[in-house]
Amino acid sequence: MSKLKIKQKTIQTIIFDFDGTLAKLNIDFQKMRQDITDLIGSYAITEKQIQTRFVLEMIDAAADILTQRSKKDAEIFFNEANAIIEKTETDAADKGELFIYTKELLKTLPAMNIACAIITRNCAKAVKIVFPDILTYCPVVVCRDDVNRVKPHPEHIRLALKKLGSSAKGTLMIGDHPIDIKTGHNAGTLTCGVLTGRCTREEFIAAGADIVLANASDILLSPPFCEGGLS
Repeated sequence: MSKLKIKQKTIQTIIFDFDGTLAKLNIDFQKMRQDITDLIGSYAITEKQIQTRFVLEMIDAAADILTQRSKKDAEIFFNEANAIIEKTETDAADKGELFIYTKELLKTLPAMNIACAIITRNCAKAVKIVFPDILTYCPVVVCRDDVNRVKPHPEHIRLALKKLGSSAKGTLMIGDHPIDIKTGHNAGTLTCGVLTGRCTREEFIAAGADIVLANASDILLSPPFCEGGLS
């Protein structure tokens, strides 16, 4: 069987994002962000003090500020915030489903001697609601619960590669958001954006994706099997 090549590099490992890449994206991020913003405000922290719009990073930033005031308040806030996040994720997961091609894709790639892993900022509980037998199809799954620093920090990918016994060289990161492209860049992998989330081809190109595909299963089709650049 042909080797998968991207930009003249043979791909030996593929790391997938989960929501929006292997499963339909239905988390209400706007509501999640607003709920966390309201909680942060209840602790007399202003939006100007929080320098990020990513929800998990907002929580960390607020917790750092509160730690300077009271470690007890910081702990209470952190637990409250994470309870909001987990409830939002699990509520969405109850209504979630995998893309029709996900299981077959995860079966096909190992048969091609391509190792696979899944990384996600989502909690493990929510992932398992959507994909109860996930470890049958992909033994290496790294959720938010498993790392100290979530993507775009490279810890997610590095831990997945360690579990697989793989290296960043010859690894492709596939995701539905520019944050996945940045994660791949930070870890030294090739990157692929997929249009099954809420981001456009132009956004992925601007983020520096090596290729952009309609969906993750298209990685099995040409032109990704051919040497080349952005498709």
